[in-house]
Amino acid sequence: MTKVIIDGNEHDLPPELTLLQACEAAGAEIPRFCFHERLSIAGNCRMCLIEVKGGPPKPIASCAQNLRDLRPGPNGELPVMFTKSPMVKKAREGVMEFLLINHPLDCPICDQGGECDLQDQAMAYGVDSSRFQENKRAVEDKYLGALVKTSMNRCIQCTRCVRFAAEVAGVPEMGATGRGEDMEITTYLEKALTSELQGNLVDLCPVGALTSKPYAFAARPWELSKTESIDVMDALGSAIRIDARGREVMRILPRVNEDVNEEWISDKTRHVVDGLGTQRLDQPYVRENGRMRPASWAEAFDAISAKVKASTPNRMGAIAGDLCAVEDMFALKELMTRLGTANIDARQDGSAIDPKWGRASYLFNATVAGIDKADALLIIGSNPRHEAPVLNARIRKRWRAGKFPIGVIGNRADLTYPFDYLGAGADSLSKLAGSDSDFTKAFKAAERPMVIVGSSVFTGKDGAALASAAAKAATDFGAIKDGWNGFSVLQSAASRVGALDIGFVPGEGGLSATEMTAYGTLDVLFLLGADEIEVANGAFVVYIGTHGDRGAHRADVILPGAAYPEKSGIYVNTEGRVQMAKRASFPPGDAREDWAIIRALSDHLNKRLPYDSLAQLRRTIFVAYPHLARLDQIEAGQPGDINKLASLGGALGKTPFRSSVENFYFTNPIARASAVMAECASLASGGAALTAAE
Repeated sequence: MTKVIIDGNEHDLPPELTLLQACEAAGAEIPRFCFHERLSIAGNCRMCLIEVKGGPPKPIASCAQNLRDLRPGPNGELPVMFTKSPMVKKAREGVMEFLLINHPLDCPICDQGGECDLQDQAMAYGVDSSRFQENKRAVEDKYLGALVKTSMNRCIQCTRCVRFAAEVAGVPEMGATGRGEDMEITTYLEKALTSELQGNLVDLCPVGALTSKPYAFAARPWELSKTESIDVMDALGSAIRIDARGREVMRILPRVNEDVNEEWISDKTRHVVDGLGTQRLDQPYVRENGRMRPASWAEAFDAISAKVKASTPNRMGAIAGDLCAVEDMFALKELMTRLGTANIDARQDGSAIDPKWGRASYLFNATVAGIDKADALLIIGSNPRHEAPVLNARIRKRWRAGKFPIGVIGNRADLTYPFDYLGAGADSLSKLAGSDSDFTKAFKAAERPMVIVGSSVFTGKDGAALASAAAKAATDFGAIKDGWNGFSVLQSAASRVGALDIGFVPGEGGLSATEMTAYGTLDVLFLLGADEIEVANGAFVVYIGTHGDRGAHRADVILPGAAYPEKSGIYVNTEGRVQMAKRASFPPGDAREDWAIIRALSDHLNKRLPYDSLAQLRRTIFVAYPHLARLDQIEAGQPGDINKLASLGGALGKTPFRSSVENFYFTNPIARASAVMAECASLASGGAALTAAE
């Protein structure tokens, strides 16, 4: 620790802190534009100037010097820093005057208005006049793609965007050209950005140079109600804030959660908003003579009741989708139990993963934050960049810290960090232990090796055998030891871990999702937001969901449900962390929360469920599964489960591994309904990319 005096008070602080961080730890407020805790230090803006006694007779940039660099006085006096002296105030006012020389001062029409660092600091350090009479410089706006809008006249060259793209996103597509007054921030040939994290550039920009293109001129921050919630676009469960105006969700922003997403979110999480209001189901529908017609709730329930009464328990079933909350799946499971059927499943992808293997067999056991502690990584059948972009950025962060060998078995894709490609399928996995490659040697020598297994590994006829082989690789390489469980399954569906936790899988003699959707298997099939599976003709399909997507097209009765911002629900992320999404708006029209629809349907089927409110339903869940009551906590799996899984064995196929996400922008009904996601998908495939030559 280092002792320093800051504004007259003595403090004992870690020597690795910058002077800026030390001053803030002491309670002083230091203005800044270029400095960011998660980016490298640039020292561009000079707004963080402070005075150091005994140093040069001028202010110094507090972001670019560490406490350990300070020297004591001639008689051993402690270093002294001032953050509010007349010298500091005058210096910051001078910097602010320089920053505003070329700034267009168009705050009334700027989307950053009300949330702008430059506005805030100008209030504190700006003056009422300028000594500069020269013409302001003009800079052409740049094309960055579908998500980021530019107004480069406002740019102050802080280079936060450049550093984020190169360091965090791992796609160094932005940079600076020219010098002095001619300096501009731009992309290579004004090509559209390709990172799945580019929306974070808008959050990082301290002025209005980079703003959200889909949100342009939509609302002011003081008009919005703000609700803290959880993202369901992937299984990571990123912390988000949903901003709504009235009944309409206007935008989604990240919240800080160091253990999960730090302060980043993916572009799909941020910009899927317009899909919430497109192709929405807002009233029940019943199919008559091959066509869907609007109906009342009573008519829809009567049609379902007639089919259920004409069927038998073994000819009925239910499939839950990827965005379902625990409460909805629990209620549906209870209803199917009362109907006497064991045909339930939440594994639309045909995964062989089974809760009977133990909870550790389907969790990201090392935890997301545990990536920072790992010292070697093997990725099997996964593309983290598309399946969980924020988690992929965490892997890149660990790689940038040094000495982190990475091996990949599966698709050869650009993961934003270098890796050793070890093969495409199960044969490469089975030969890994006997290999003498440089990666294998480094992996065996690692103290905390991590194995990331993609959810697609569990699909297919040999899913169980592949899961066993992956678990065996983890045990053979020492990834399972006291204090460390490196076997980590990266789920791609937000509902999957919660569904497995409550046992939403076929019971004794029950049919899997693949079997239930085959021709002639069932008379009645309930789809709870299940849109990623094809249902053969023959069954009477009841679809409970939000959008007119694949499930609704196949349905005979449609019951309109609530999307994730329109209900309160429990989700369990891929590492087993229990989180609660909160309601930020209300469902449109006659749509209702899914659990409430199932509760009302149970009355019509004479199988009444014993709860009339969400609170009563949750109490029932917590009695059956106590760990779901412990919010923001992880119920760790038993390491012994991995050893049991490794012992299952089985014949391995020859099919190469593939990622569970083929198109990052179209993974669920909300995303497929979004025009913004459609444009992003087109740009990603090269369908509408613009270059300077055009």
